[in-house]
Amino acid sequence: MLHASIPSPDVSSITLGPFTIHFYALWILLGIIVAAALTSRRLTARGAEPGVIFDFLLWTVPLGIIGARIFHVLTHPDDYFFEGAELWKVVAVWEGGIAIFGALLGGAVGAWLASRQTGVRFWTFADALAPGLLLAQAFGRLGNYFNHELFGQPTTLPWGLEIEESNPAWPVGLPAGTLFHPTFLYEILWNLAGVAAILLLDRRFRLQWGRLLGVYLIWYGLGRIVWESIRIDPSEIILGLRVNVWAAILAVAVGVVINVVQRRRHLGLEPSAYRPGREWVDPDEPSGELVDTSDPDADEDDRLSAASSSAPEATRGA
Repeated sequence: MLHASIPSPDVSSITLGPFTIHFYALWILLGIIVAAALTSRRLTARGAEPGVIFDFLLWTVPLGIIGARIFHVLTHPDDYFFEGAELWKVVAVWEGGIAIFGALLGGAVGAWLASRQTGVRFWTFADALAPGLLLAQAFGRLGNYFNHELFGQPTTLPWGLEIEESNPAWPVGLPAGTLFHPTFLYEILWNLAGVAAILLLDRRFRLQWGRLLGVYLIWYGLGRIVWESIRIDPSEIILGLRVNVWAAILAVAVGVVINVVQRRRHLGLEPSAYRPGREWVDPDEPSGELVDTSDPDADEDDRLSAASSSAPEATRGA
């Protein structure tokens, strides 16, 4: 009898007439909504047009889901490509199986396309999104909990997770009643701590030009290396490490590179949330926003205007 453990949910979906609604999808949808609300607020605070987040959602969400599914399928080929396999299940996202690293790649492409359409700087959007990404991922991990998936190695800790023996990922030979590390919970707590850390760093140091996105990649990558290393679900192994561990290591490296390169390339703050010539003017605010002379994307008139400004704090190092 289990006295101290975390039970797995008894149900993972509800049926409404001819439709089956999976809790996994609902948690992901809720995460997207919460992340979008936070990102929209942060973009507006930077001077972006209210509601511009919807232009980004139209690109980032579909491409993010596509990228997430492609990455998952490519890193779990034995689950989808075998003799007698139902190949249509390659697109059965509702059954579980999306990869965050694929979502980041697909979403980045979508964000770049939306940036070209709206005129909002790509890095401005990326920094505004950084804490929202971790928040959305925390909600998404609750979806994994309802799907009884992505649990870790056996444990005797009082917060061990109960998993049914019929689970496809149940290790052969383990006795009934074995508990497992709730890696979904570890990642939720890590991600929520990351949200607080990124917001604090933003308030304290005003990191811009993609450096907050870099912090996100470092934070999430470091945590994912640990949680991924104790998971026992099937995964492709490369040089002794799970493929997602390598992806997490790459995320940390990219985050470091972004911070080093952007700190050297941009010595001051972003002049605007928009690229030169694409600015949105708030009708309720006076015009004349200052422009950072260190911005290589600014045109000559922007630089001359900023150089003659009497407000030197606009170009002080962040």
